[in-house]
Amino acid sequence: MVNGWIAVVFFVTVAFIVSRKHALVPKGIQNIAEAVVEFMLGEIRKVTGDEARARKFLPIVGTIFLFILFSNWIGLLPGTGSIGVWEMHEGELELLPLLRPAASDLNLTLAIALFAVIASHVFGLISLGPIDHFSKFVNFRGILRSLTKGPIAIMVAFIEFGVGLLEIISEFAKILSLSLRLFGNIFAGEVLMTVMLGIFAYFLPIPFIFLELLVGAIQATVFAMLTLAYLTVATESHGQEHDESHSTDHALASNHS
Repeated sequence: MVNGWIAVVFFVTVAFIVSRKHALVPKGIQNIAEAVVEFMLGEIRKVTGDEARARKFLPIVGTIFLFILFSNWIGLLPGTGSIGVWEMHEGELELLPLLRPAASDLNLTLAIALFAVIASHVFGLISLGPIDHFSKFVNFRGILRSLTKGPIAIMVAFIEFGVGLLEIISEFAKILSLSLRLFGNIFAGEVLMTVMLGIFAYFLPIPFIFLELLVGAIQATVFAMLTLAYLTVATESHGQEHDESHSTDHALASNHS
């Protein structure tokens, strides 16, 4: 929690400084901030395919990426995991660290994952409306429309209804996969660094520190991109998803030929 609040204070401070000292020709910290925002906006635009949704998703996706990245990296600073208070636990003296990598606690990763999935449904409701959005999961409308189209259409509608129910389960699976993936990788990195430092404190941990820097960046990217994918899919109707998948299959077939 302490490392997480350090990240929050850092970004709030940067945002305050940039907003107070912005100029038409950027320089210094404003130049860096604008470069980061423009880069993230460009990458988000590649996924969404349009400017409007990219700008809507940028605050959520960008904040999640920067927060996780910064939290992962400050977890590698000296003193993290080694400075704390010694306490008795089950008859043994154990160190209670003051600083730990924020994502090494499942509570934090679960909260971020829950927020990401809920945000995708909020955007879906706003973009498509309640009926179109919830029909992705409970498609009664498809069954009613199929009643006048013959037995094959009715059978297909019931199959789609069952698939929609499976989609409800997949929403919970998204939360678990997002939270456990980030937690597992960061916690494993924390254990690895503890073991390496315990074996030999000098030089030996250096390659593993660079490895953890890479893992921290990769995990932040994966979490942010999956969040972006959930937001993008949630704001597309069934027709758009079908058209995009058809276009993708056609492009793959063309490349293969």
